[in-house]
Amino acid sequence: MSNDHLPEFPAGFRFGAATASYQIEGAVHADGRGPSIWDTYSHTPGLVLNGDTGDVACDHYHRYAEDVELLRRLGVDAYRFSVAWPRVLPTGAGEVNQRGLDFYDRLVDALLEAGITPTATLYHWDLPQALEDAGGWRVRATAEHFAAYTRIVADRLGDRIRHWITLNEPFCTAFVGYAVGRHAPGAREGTPALAAAHHLLVAHGLAVRELRAAGAHEVGITLNLDRVLPASDSEADRAAADRAETLHNRVWLDPLFTGAYPANEAETWGELADGSYRRDGDLEIIGQPLDFLGINYYRPIKVADGPWEEADPARRTAVDIRAPEQRFEGVRHTAMDWPVVPGSFTDLLLDLTERYPDLPPILITENGSAEHDTVSPDGRVHDADRVAYLNDHLHALAAAIRAGVDVRGYFVWSLLDNFEWAFGYERRFGIVRVDYDTLERLPKDSYFWYQRLIEHHRARHGG
Repeated sequence: MSNDHLPEFPAGFRFGAATASYQIEGAVHADGRGPSIWDTYSHTPGLVLNGDTGDVACDHYHRYAEDVELLRRLGVDAYRFSVAWPRVLPTGAGEVNQRGLDFYDRLVDALLEAGITPTATLYHWDLPQALEDAGGWRVRATAEHFAAYTRIVADRLGDRIRHWITLNEPFCTAFVGYAVGRHAPGAREGTPALAAAHHLLVAHGLAVRELRAAGAHEVGITLNLDRVLPASDSEADRAAADRAETLHNRVWLDPLFTGAYPANEAETWGELADGSYRRDGDLEIIGQPLDFLGINYYRPIKVADGPWEEADPARRTAVDIRAPEQRFEGVRHTAMDWPVVPGSFTDLLLDLTERYPDLPPILITENGSAEHDTVSPDGRVHDADRVAYLNDHLHALAAAIRAGVDVRGYFVWSLLDNFEWAFGYERRFGIVRVDYDTLERLPKDSYFWYQRLIEHHRARHGG
C-alpha cells in the first residue's frame, strides 16, 4: 500500500496507543496490590473462557521498559494506560500503598524520557474487591472513595501527567457488569445497575474537581459509543432504536453535556428508573466542563422491537429494553463477531456533534479489531484484516474531520495482545503479538502499518 492511500490528518493531530492495567500488568500479588473484582471474577470457575485470569497477563509490571521501547519505535505521540486502583489503595480507601504508586512513577518517567506523552485513565474496571463487598458502584460511597483515590494519584503524578481520563466505558461497568453479568462483578440487576450508572457519573464529576484542583491540563471521560440503527423503518423498530440509543449513549451524554437526564428514561426502563439513587445537585457535579470527550468506537448495532428478555418484572434487568440486536448481513465480522462498517464511524461522529453542539473536542481513545492472526512460517504476523480495519476506520475518521468534526487524536487499541476480559486470551486485539508462554513481544504487520502512517503524517506536516 503506497502512502497515496494512507489517511491524512491535520497538523497537530496526535497518534497514540492504548492499554489497560488488569489486561496487561499481571503481578497481581506484587508490592502490596490488593484484589480487584476482576481477580475474583476471573478466578470463579466458568466465568472466563478457558479459565484464564489476569494473574500474569503480559507481565507489563516487570516488562514496562520493553513496552515503552515498542512505543518509542512505533513513533506515537502519546500512550494511554490506566492506573490500577487496588495497587494504590489495596482496599479502595485508607492507607496508601506507596510501592504501587512507585510503579507508575517509573512508567511515567520512562515514557517522558522516550518523548511520549502519558495519558492516564483512573478507572478501567478493576474496582478494589473490598469496595464491591461494601456495595460497589451501586452505592454512592464508592464515588466518594474514587474522588479520594483521584486526589492521591494526581498529587503523586500530576507534576508529569497533564492529560487525564476519569472513567473508561462506564456502560460496561454498569450494564455489562451489574445488569448482564458478563463482566465483573457478574451481577444481573435492574435498579441497582441504573444506580451504578449514576454513581459512576457522580464519581466522574467529583474526580474532575479533584484533577482541576491539582492543576491538570486536560481532563476528559471515555465512553464507548455505538452507532444505533433500527432494523427497519417501522415505527416499532425506530422506537426500539431510540430506547437502545438511551441505554448505550444518552444515559451518559445527556447528563454530561445537556445538564439533564434522558427524557425517555421511563419508556426505556419502566419502573426500574425510579431515581432513588439521585440527589439534588448531582447534575451540577456530573456536568463539570471537560477539555475533551474520549470515544471508544468499534461497531454499529442494529436493533428491532421485541419482548422483554425476562418476562417476570421482578427479575427484569437494566438492559431488558425490548430492543434485541440484529446481525449485520453482507459485511465482514471480526473475531469478536462485530460487524465491520467503517462508514458508521463517520456517521456516529457527525450525528454526535449535531445532537450535542456544546461538545468539547474529541479524542478517539480506542479503535481496533480482534482478528484470528497467527505467526507465519516466516516468523511474522501478517494481520491483513486488522490493517484493513485500521486503514478503513482511519479514513472514516478523516472524513468526519473534513466534514467539521473536531477530533484531536487517535489511540489504537491495543498496543499488545492481552487479557480480553471474559474472552480470556483467545481474542487478540494487539498490534504487537504476545506469546503467552514466553511473553515474547512480536510486532505485527499492523504495527509497521501504523508506524508508517505516523511517519507519513509527520513528513507531510514537517513534524
